[in-house]
Amino acid sequence: MRVFVTGASGFVGSAIVQELLKNGHEVLGLVRSEHAVEQLELAGATPVRGDVNDPELLRRCAADSEAVIHTAFNHDFSQFKANCEADRKVIETLGEALKGSGKPLVVTTGMGLLRYDRPVTEDDVLNAKSDAIPRAATDEAANAVAAEGVDVYLVRLPPSVHGAGDHGFVPMIIDITKERGESAYIGEGGNRWPAIHRLDAAVLYRLIIEKRPALKVLHAVAEEGILFRDIAKAIGTGLELPVVSKTGAAAAAHFTWFEHFAAIGCVASSEKTREALGWQPTGPELLTDIATAGYLTADQPDSFR
Repeated sequence: MRVFVTGASGFVGSAIVQELLKNGHEVLGLVRSEHAVEQLELAGATPVRGDVNDPELLRRCAADSEAVIHTAFNHDFSQFKANCEADRKVIETLGEALKGSGKPLVVTTGMGLLRYDRPVTEDDVLNAKSDAIPRAATDEAANAVAAEGVDVYLVRLPPSVHGAGDHGFVPMIIDITKERGESAYIGEGGNRWPAIHRLDAAVLYRLIIEKRPALKVLHAVAEEGILFRDIAKAIGTGLELPVVSKTGAAAAAHFTWFEHFAAIGCVASSEKTREALGWQPTGPELLTDIATAGYLTADQPDSFR
């Protein structure tokens, strides 16, 4: 199968590219830099250098493929709402290009948007609107495209998609810890983060386009919920820094703009996803990766390797 992957050189996208190639698929990968072009070519994929916000480019690549996997997203939180609205337009464009074709479109969203006093399941629907939670724009766009008859799958990624080369939330916490000289959690640190290793997530994306399950919302979850306190302890232990609890103004001063994310509590199940696809995560757990996958060293390798 010829698969168009946006964000093909990113942390998740690059793992998907490798997984697809390893299993005999062709990959058309959208990237932005010459270095990423070279890496894709070395891997055996066909690179397309360009911008994910170029609608004509998206239409052309979607038409030239048998499936589309969308992982690209601008994580510059200083313009978060604008980036979420840009993602809406990308999904709408891809949907227009695929309408009537029967080709699958796999869209990536965040799991932390749904929070209950129980594990979130694939059946749970995001009720919040994008004017209140900007990231909801992705879900709204996917639902709108599905209503037009496009075969859309929504993959919910947890707060931590981990592994060597990670530049996401855990490395951000580590940077804050190094800067402050202590590793912190909020209150009792009882909020929990679900997690998945990037290579396990990549297998899930591949199985979706191969099996085309009846289940349309899928959870990329290996660990249902890790105490944030334990994440902070793993970081503090590895860096030989004190681990402390902070509340109120002290927590705000420690985490600054990241406080909202440090407080996320979202236990999530992937039982229905596993049943639908026969998917079974096998990668290392998050706390193991923090200790052994290069998180605590000065530099991590590039995502595409």
